[in-house]
Amino acid sequence: MAAKLYIVGTPIGNLGDMTYRAVETLRAVDFIAAEDTRVTQKLLLHFDIRKPLVSYHEHNRKYVGDSILARILAGESCAVVTDAGMPCISDPGEDLVRLCAESGVPVEVVPGPSALVSALAVSGLDTSTFAFEGFPSTASTSRKEMLERTAKEPRTLIFYEAPHKLVQTLNDFYKYYGERKIALCRELTKLHEEVIRTTLSEAVGIYDDDLRKPRGEYVIVIEGAKEPKVPEMTVEAALIQVEALIAKGVRGADACREVAKSSGYAKSELYSALLAKKER
Repeated sequence: MAAKLYIVGTPIGNLGDMTYRAVETLRAVDFIAAEDTRVTQKLLLHFDIRKPLVSYHEHNRKYVGDSILARILAGESCAVVTDAGMPCISDPGEDLVRLCAESGVPVEVVPGPSALVSALAVSGLDTSTFAFEGFPSTASTSRKEMLERTAKEPRTLIFYEAPHKLVQTLNDFYKYYGERKIALCRELTKLHEEVIRTTLSEAVGIYDDDLRKPRGEYVIVIEGAKEPKVPEMTVEAALIQVEALIAKGVRGADACREVAKSSGYAKSELYSALLAKKER
């Protein structure tokens, strides 16, 4: 097999999703760089593949990456895999690809399952444009910066989250994003696969009691920020409609709420303008 780096996608849960090409590639390469060799060894045994494994992960990528590159430059072929899904996506494999590219080493992709794309497809939300943010930072400053930045993002947002951090993350999303549609996708392709399509306010309350605890890895898909609605008339014209309803016996607050639906102004804006006009 040619001396190059192969990016090989592996199942995110269901072993039946392993592609023929992925199996053949893993059988043909000289060695495999794996995030967790124990997890990958189970996968290889299932498909009767016996190949040398090299541990390559977040904490050793700087020095192991150089040794992998040296072996490829010496004529060996290597496949990089992650524990589940596509390597190099929110994964240290991206550094290995960059290292190979900078050294002129060929890189070939063998596509496979992807949790983020699978979750987006099943979310029921807009799939035309989206932004993948990976795992939210646990550092308070960078987490706050991310939340403030993404709160204005009009594209559909996708995050990964661990079960023990899910409740806090949902509360933070609701605090910064307000009410939006959301899909909570867990254990995709596995026996207990579940997709909960709801709103952020309702999602926060799902795990409030001790009867339902977050379980499994989650992919969170959130509706993007909506463009501010441009008023279709002046505030003066909207107030004329409000006053016309009041003249018919409708309460001021109710009249403002009704006109807000068609005018582009918030009920509170119209009510404040109404009170200000009365004070003149």
